[in-house]
Amino acid sequence: MRIIPAIDIIEGKCVRLTKGDYDTKKIYNEHPLEVAKQFQDSGIEYLHLVDLDGAKASKIVNYKVLETIASKTSLKIDFGGGLKSDDDLRIAFNSGAKQVTGGSIAVKNAPIFQNWIDTYGSQRIILGADANNEKIAVSGWQEDSDLDLIPFISTYHQKGIAYVICTDIAKDGMLEGASIELYKKLLGKIPSIKLIASGGVTSMDDVSELHSIGCEGAIIGKAIYENRISLNELTQFIISI
Repeated sequence: MRIIPAIDIIEGKCVRLTKGDYDTKKIYNEHPLEVAKQFQDSGIEYLHLVDLDGAKASKIVNYKVLETIASKTSLKIDFGGGLKSDDDLRIAFNSGAKQVTGGSIAVKNAPIFQNWIDTYGSQRIILGADANNEKIAVSGWQEDSDLDLIPFISTYHQKGIAYVICTDIAKDGMLEGASIELYKKLLGKIPSIKLIASGGVTSMDDVSELHSIGCEGAIIGKAIYENRISLNELTQFIISI
């Protein structure tokens, strides 16, 4: 299982939100590159970089942060937040993203998202499936849809999606544990999906459990910044698996 720390960006700074609420913004570092280098120095290879300004603006905003981290570290970056057009996607890849995540676009403009899958392939396009009570949420989690989570993922899996980041909004930033039962259910229905768990990862027990149920990756955010999980613990986990 891949360990994937998260850096969320607002106004070029490293922040975290709770349940996607921008009013809960907490700044952890004004220099995201410093944070990314700490991850790299700990033996971590991957980074989940989210453009929260972009998610609000419905277009890529913080691509310079992506460019800086990609050019000054060896981290393999998946980038998301507000990617809505072919031009947004081009900018993200040209700025150094190895993968991009499409969430709202997969709901609101399925033909464009399908074209991305067909053009760039299943290794480079990730489906972002953010859920509230197993219903897909969009627009930076500001809107719920009437789409059920598992059929939504299954449909895109049949159309070529391999990687899915699934965030349980109720868990995000709460430090109350990951949605283990939801992920078990999802993997039971779609066992061949490469499921990346996101939201609520609080302890190394959560990390171990996500590994044991078959998640392909685990995104860890606030638990690192609030010192619930140390980078040394993550290093030891990476070595052990």
